[in-house]
Formats: sequence, structure tokens, C-alpha cells
Amino acid sequence: MSYLDNIRTFVRVYELGSMSAAGRDLRVSPAVTSSRISQLEEHLGVRLFQRTTRSLTPTEQGQSFYRGATDVLQAVESAEAQIVNITENLKGSLYVAAPLGVGRRLIAPQVPAFLAKYPEVNVRLRLTDRKVDLTTEGLDLAFFLGQPEDSNLRIRKIADVDRILCASPDYVAERGMPVSGDDLVSDAHECLSLRFPGATEFQWLLRTPAGPKRFRVAGRYESDDGDVLTDWALAGHGIAMKPVFEIADHLRAGTLIPVAKDASPEPIQMACLFTHRRMQDPKTRLFMEFMIDRIASTIRATSGVL
Repeated sequence: MSYLDNIRTFVRVYELGSMSAAGRDLRVSPAVTSSRISQLEEHLGVRLFQRTTRSLTPTEQGQSFYRGATDVLQAVESAEAQIVNITENLKGSLYVAAPLGVGRRLIAPQVPAFLAKYPEVNVRLRLTDRKVDLTTEGLDLAFFLGQPEDSNLRIRKIADVDRILCASPDYVAERGMPVSGDDLVSDAHECLSLRFPGATEFQWLLRTPAGPKRFRVAGRYESDDGDVLTDWALAGHGIAMKPVFEIADHLRAGTLIPVAKDASPEPIQMACLFTHRRMQDPKTRLFMEFMIDRIASTIRATSGVL
């Protein structure tokens, strides 16, 4: 077994905190993953992880080796990137993250065309509405909506995305049509919240004649999956704040309608996040450029539905 493969396996086990998760990520069996770690430990003469039936914890030696191992892999990637720049023969795996709605509607449909153009590249697409950490999760790039907190990463803006407050016709027929942000609060409208563990409050930033204002809306429904909120809105359970591209088909069909038109949400930035190191890899750069053109085109096409 290649020593470099053993190092790659160690890095993924360290980052994912699990032999089985690393095995799934690398598409090898747990037995192979465990064997690679054992071979590496035997070669180094130290134990890299403390193992119990319930946990896997890096030892002090493992923590130290991880820092050196990532340097080794970065050097290999950089050397390979120089060759790829010359041959234009892209190969290897790309680890990409995106929010559920963005990934399902904008990224995933374009992946087959990219892979057809570059047949030796593998795309590992991770979809989640939670915040991701590029470094600890071993990601090459991440698409996102909003403003990132980490200033050490590089950002490539794609577009400003229009958002809308929407509900089903049945909900409006039963609860009435809110016109302003104040209506949402005073009439106790059921507002569907996209929220994650640890959030302490929920507010919507909406436009008003006096400028943007935060409204402390409320509701009994919340989820960390944006598509769940869409399903609840379609079923008449409340009002959702959604990017237009995510619900364009429902708006055209009339199964969702705009509400509180005097208090439309502020647009949200869509961008791509990556580390300085990752952009040394041509396949990362080309994948980003490939997706940006298509994402921006789709967003422009769906904005006309309003």
C-alpha cells in the first residue's frame, strides 16, 4: 500500500473523527481504513489515535503528525497542479459544499456536464444548510448565501440573490394578507424559521420606507433544512423567506404567492469561499469558473418571475 495513501487516509480520519466516515469518504472499507492507519503507526513507531468502542481521539503525536501530513499533501497537490497546468489533464477529487437549496437546484444539475468535460475528476458534493469549515472538513470550496465570518478565506462573489416572503393561497385565505413587517408581528403570523442549534433569537431584515429594519417574527415551525420550510409553506402552515430561484416554479404555478410586498427582504449575497492554497489546484479554479457562469445565468432567469 502506498505510503501517501496511508497519509491521505490518516488526514481524513483526523478531520472526520471516524474510521467509518473516512472510509466512506475515500470509498474504501473500514477494514482498509483501519489497516492503513495501523501501517502508518507501525512505520512511525507511535500511536496516532486513542481508540475506544465509542470514540477516536488523536494523540499528541497524532496532532503533531497531522500538521506535517497536511504540509506533505499540500506540497504534492502543488506539484501535481504544476503538471496539470502544462498538460490540462485534470484529475483527482474535488470536495465541494453548498446549502441544500443551492446545491440541489444550481450545483448538482451542472456536475454531470463538468465531469463529462473532465472524465478523470471526481466531485464529492456535500449539501448542508449549516455553516461549514473548509479547513477542518477538508473542503476545496464552498458555495454559500450571506456573509462569511472567517476573514482568512477568499471570497468570489457570484450574484445578489432576490428573496421573497411567500405563503400558500390557503394560508392567506385563512389568516389574511400581511402588507408590512409590522403586520407580521402584530397579527402573530406563523413565520417559518431556518435556524440552527445555538441560535438565541430570530429576526427578519426587511425593507421599510424608513430603510432596512429587523423584525422579531415568531412561529411554531423551525428547521435547519430550507426545503422543509418550502414544504411547510406549500402545505399552508406559514410564511417563509426564500431565495426566488428556490421557489420560482411554485410562484409560476401559483402554489406560493408573494406576501408583505411593502416589506420585501434585503437581497442576499451568493458567493464561493475557498482558501488561498486551494486555488493552486487548476481543477478547483476551473470548477468554480464553470459553476459561476451557470449559477449567475440561472439566477438572472428566475428573477423575472417576480
